[in-house]
Amino acid sequence: IHVNHRKGKEGLGAAYLDSFRWGLDNGYDVLVEHDADGSHQPEQLHRLLDALRGGADMVKGSRWVRGGSIVNWPKSREFLSRGGSVYIQLMLGMPIKDVTGGFNAFRAPVLRDIIDEKIDRHGYGIQRDLTWNAYRRGYTIVEVPIDFIERERGDSKMGRNVVIEAIKSTTLMGIEHRGGQLRRLAEKLRSLLPKKG
Repeated sequence: IHVNHRKGKEGLGAAYLDSFRWGLDNGYDVLVEHDADGSHQPEQLHRLLDALRGGADMVKGSRWVRGGSIVNWPKSREFLSRGGSVYIQLMLGMPIKDVTGGFNAFRAPVLRDIIDEKIDRHGYGIQRDLTWNAYRRGYTIVEVPIDFIERERGDSKMGRNVVIEAIKSTTLMGIEHRGGQLRRLAEKLRSLLPKKG
């Protein structure tokens, strides 16, 4: 076991990225992220690894696909999580049901390819950004069902400010993405118009 010690609190995204880079630098073929508070069940890890062996490039342990579940979550938290994933789907056109889930497995070459793209280094947006980067690059993303169990100790960091920041950043990403789609469509339509003269 290797423990990656950090100088101070720099945010969830930065912690994941530092650990990913350590794994890539040390030659691991597969890298997995999961919550260490008991929410993600280690005995379900084989589902993600089996999907990688089956040809996936990135695998998301999903609460919202058939067979997935949540345990001991208040309805308000479920609404936020489901709503967040639906909003991201609408803004980015990404057909992933559990975009915000943090139980994920990557092939090392895929992670190496997407890790230097734009990624939220501070908040929970890292889950969205890693998935979006893989999707935009054309990698195969598979969702497998998991059981997510609410922690028994400690408090969630998912406060009001985190939610507002997630909505804001996702909206900006969506505007950029949809704007690009409209520009490409306009260029295509212009190319179909008869040339003058």
